[in-house]
Amino acid sequence: MRLKDKVILITGSTTGIGKAIAKRCVREGAKVVIHGLEKNLAEATLAEIGAANGVIHIEDLTSPGCPQRLVDLAVKTFGKLDGVVNNAAMVAQGNIQTTDAAFFHKMLAVNTVIPFLLIQAALPHLSKAHGAVLNIGSVNAYSGEPNLLPYSVSKGALTTLTRNLGDTLHRLNGVRVNQINPGWVLTENEAQRKKDHGLKADWYADLPRVYAPSGRLITPDEIAAAAIYWLADEAGPISGSVVELEQHPFIGRNPPKDPETLPGQKA
Repeated sequence: MRLKDKVILITGSTTGIGKAIAKRCVREGAKVVIHGLEKNLAEATLAEIGAANGVIHIEDLTSPGCPQRLVDLAVKTFGKLDGVVNNAAMVAQGNIQTTDAAFFHKMLAVNTVIPFLLIQAALPHLSKAHGAVLNIGSVNAYSGEPNLLPYSVSKGALTTLTRNLGDTLHRLNGVRVNQINPGWVLTENEAQRKKDHGLKADWYADLPRVYAPSGRLITPDEIAAAAIYWLADEAGPISGSVVELEQHPFIGRNPPKDPETLPGQKA
């Protein structure tokens, strides 16, 4: 077991990538703090992993003191804290015309400032454990779609946070800070978002290969499998790394107008 006897706090862990990471952490021998906004979903997640393997905290991360309460719950329940996964995020559309100051500030607060505050609150315990932080970013951090402007900026800022603290905390506290940037992942929320945008219920069943060369989207379980390495001791001294988890070279890629002209694709 790669996380035997470790305690991992995972924000936004009642659905999608966060839930998959929580479940995988338990399979690898860890105890987890499950966090989210929906009590019923949190209880369902806890039932799946076993009541002895987790504890639930339901609260909006932007509520004053929430990061500290999450850390205190982990330590009170399990006696220590070895890892933090900053997974919870606000995902919403906005561009230069539709984004106002309040919306932009909220996006940055949830996706960048809260991860910082949680790391800050957890640092005394992570230092004792020589633990790890894993930030969940996005390939959109490198520019993003036109209608994901504030979201993309927030994930770009998270990347800088990871690289800065990945150096500082590793040198001074023995705490590793790394980040994975998932590409397009088929979570429950993503499936619903696209339906809300007017796509058919099974929109993900027949995607153009330019977006999904494998013929399907990445699953939360596949992201979770990658996440374990960064939380485990086997990652050794690696810190400050930002790794893309996508099906194709996202940066600098110029998709052809006709996806079927890609090499190896049949007409």
